[in-house]
Parts: sequence; C-alpha cells; structure tokens
Amino acid sequence: MEYNVEELSPVKRKITVEVPAEEVNAALSATIALYRVQADVKGFRKGKVPSSIIESKFRKQVYGEATTDLINYQINEIMNGLSMQPMSRIDVDAKELVRDENFTYSIEFEVAPKLDLPEYKGLTVEEVDVVVSDDEVTEVEERILENNAEVKVIEDDRPPKDGEVASVSFGAYQDDIIVEGIQAENFDLVLGQNQALPEFEELIKTLSPGEGGETDITFPADFINENLAGRTVTMKAKLHAVKERIKPEMTDSVAQKAGFKDVETMRKGIRESYASQRKQMNKAAAQSELLRGIIEGIAEFPLPPAMVEDRVDRLLKDLEYRLDRQGKGFQSLGKTPEELRSSFRPEAEASVKTEIFLLAVAAEEGLEISPEEIETTLSQLAMQSRQPLHELKKYYEDNNLIVPLKDRLLCDKASELIYDSAEVKLIAAPAPAEKGAEAAPAGEAKSGIQFQDKAEAVEWAVANLGIKESTAKGYSLAKLQERADKYEEEQA
Repeated sequence: MEYNVEELSPVKRKITVEVPAEEVNAALSATIALYRVQADVKGFRKGKVPSSIIESKFRKQVYGEATTDLINYQINEIMNGLSMQPMSRIDVDAKELVRDENFTYSIEFEVAPKLDLPEYKGLTVEEVDVVVSDDEVTEVEERILENNAEVKVIEDDRPPKDGEVASVSFGAYQDDIIVEGIQAENFDLVLGQNQALPEFEELIKTLSPGEGGETDITFPADFINENLAGRTVTMKAKLHAVKERIKPEMTDSVAQKAGFKDVETMRKGIRESYASQRKQMNKAAAQSELLRGIIEGIAEFPLPPAMVEDRVDRLLKDLEYRLDRQGKGFQSLGKTPEELRSSFRPEAEASVKTEIFLLAVAAEEGLEISPEEIETTLSQLAMQSRQPLHELKKYYEDNNLIVPLKDRLLCDKASELIYDSAEVKLIAAPAPAEKGAEAAPAGEAKSGIQFQDKAEAVEWAVANLGIKESTAKGYSLAKLQERADKYEEEQA
C-alpha cells in the first residue's frame, strides 16, 4: 500500500491510496476463508466448501465486505502512521475490489488547524471565594424542622388560613363528569404556599370543617397537562379538618432523623455541602474566564466546518429536549429552523475554538486517556442515566462516540493542567443587590434564579419553597419562574 496526502485547505485533507493486486487478492482470500467456515452449501460439509464455489455463490457479499474491511484497516494504519486525528466523518470515494487488479481509492476529512500556542501556564486568574452565611445554614435547618413538624387538628370550627393544613377531598367536573387525574380523597393541602391554583385555595378558605363548596376554575394556557390547559372546570371540594403544623425545636434527635450524628455535625455538614458545591461552581466559572482570555489572544484560525455544524446540531437537540419537557416544540419560539441554526452558530464556533485549543495543549503536553478512564466515565454515565453499562458501551461503540468521548476527557485534562499552573487569586463575592435597587432594563433577567428547564425548576421549588414534588410538577415553567422571582424579592 502507498498513499499520498494532499492539503485541500488548512482544515481539510485528501489521501489517495494505491493498493497492489497482491494485497487485493489477499483481502478477498481472507473474507472467503471466513465464509468457508460459516457457509452451508448443499453437497458439501460445513467448512469444506471449495473457495471457488464460495466466491461464485456469495460474490456480492464477499467483494463488498472485503472492500470495506480492507479500507477500514488501511485507514486506521494510515492515521496511526501520520498521527492524524480526523475532526469530521471520513468520506470514502472507492469502487469495489477486482481480483488480480490494483485498487485505488481516496478519503477526505477535516482536521484541526495548526496553532501557534500562546503562553498558557503561570497565568493569573480570579476566583470568587467561597462564603457560606449563617442565614443559609439556618434556612436548611428550617426546612428540616418543617419536615419534622407535628400536624395537629385545630378544634375551632372555622375556615383555614394561610400556613395551615386543610384536609380536603376534591374533584374537577365538566358537564357533571369527573375529569380524570384531578381528584383526591383526604388530601392535605398547605395553604399560602402555591401548592394549588389560587382560585382553588380561595374556595377552601371559605369552608369550615364538614362543609363543601364549588367554583369554576380555568387552567392556565401553559398548564403542564396539555389536556387541561385553557379548560374551564367546576372544582368541587369538601373540607374535613383544619390542621396546624407545630415545628419542633432543633435537637440532636431531629438532626439524627435527617441523617446526622447531632446538631453540631449537621450544621457542619450543611456548611461543607454548600461550600463544596459553591467551590466547584466558582472554579468552573474562573476556568471558563481563563480559557476565554487565552483564546481571545490567539490570532483567528479556520474552523472545521463539519465540526461547527455538528456542534450546532447538538445545541439544537439540547433545546429540543428542554422544550419537549415543557410540552412545546420549535414552533413555539417563533423562529424558522434556519434562524435557530444561525442564532446558535456563534456559541458553536466558540465551543469548537476552545476544543481545538485544548486538544492542541493536550498534544503539546503529551496527555493521554487510558482505556480504564474511558471505562470509568462510561460507568458513571450509565449510573446517571440508569442504563446497563454494556448497553451504553455498545451504543457508544456502534455510533462512533468513543473518540469524541476521549477528546472531551482530554480537553478536561488540559483545562485542569492550565488552571493548576495558574496563580489563583481569591476575590470576595459580589454583594447581593439591595432591596429597592433600580429595576433591570426591559428584556433583561429580573431574577438571578434562571431555570434551564422544568426539571430544574421543580427541584428548586421543592428545596426552597417546601412544596411537594407532585405539586411543583403541576405548575408551568413560567409559573415556577414567577415564584422564584418573588422568592428572591422577599429574600432581598
């Protein structure tokens, strides 16, 4: 085998390969030998079928597989010899092998451009110092106390108030027919915490124990259940009892129920948990800023087009997934597919630039990823996605995702190397905005809490508002964001 490499552009290569007839015949013979072992031909014992008959009977399959196997083997051999890593799919221009004839084919692919690496070690970077306030620890303590609160029936014959628990049975009706999924018996509803639609809570606040009532309610247009969104139903409810939640004092016994040895250990654990998560976030932000500054200092360089398009595709898939969890589609954004791709292109290009730079650093530093590291990462992904490891591994192998995974791990190593060599200066966290501060201009975020998707919003609501997960899931993303904005205003 002989080959010639052409540089079609700074990021595109073409390799023309010439294979002598002897190698062609050897490739055909190897494939025929495999068929001889497996083929079942009438009149011959398995494994004893003459090669000429195998070649004649299975000619199409034999020549096709032999061509594919030969090209794949030679591509790996060429790439290893050139120490070249394709950054795109390899396009093959080839016909089929012909016995006793030389074989010529070509391949084209994109590569990373050559970079003149700037100084990336010993730089200075600012990282926000970790501070955990006593108020944050107290807030977690309050949630623990709420979870351990004793619920006691109030004997007074009166309607419930905000902060109290109403034990109710209810159902939604349309044309006197119960609406499936909107009914419950002896349900404990905490009033004033937005666990239910406001109109329903107002109805409950008019009832005394033993009384029933009804009211018409229109579900929001963006209600999570599309079958109910925008529909008007008659909510019928009966109040059984009014209860109050009596929070206990914080003691070692309460701390033990939360999984800690005692109160002191609990408070220390809360503080350490906050600090650990905040440290990771602050470090990640500082790393990103450090890399951004380095890359901005590099002269413009061409990007592999296929790599950019692939990154745009990934961003669109991520967006589609988030919208799908909200029960929406691309059409809800009011943009054409072309406009969406265009809007994602700057982000995709920045991502590709960063990857190319980090891979260049990894090559310069001789960084490598071992098979054990690949296996460990796949095991972690399997646990996170709750998939069997062997199925996930096969999916990655069948879809040629092992190399991109390896590149990602290399980029992570290179990023850590750059950060570990930097002079990290800890700076104070910015002071929180004071209550009554000037409002943000129109179009800008009103809250520092901004959710990426419904799942994140539900998790936040359960942790910070003390409402049940099932209740939080009943609210739209917009409603949960509204609650987050209000919560932040109240905390300011």
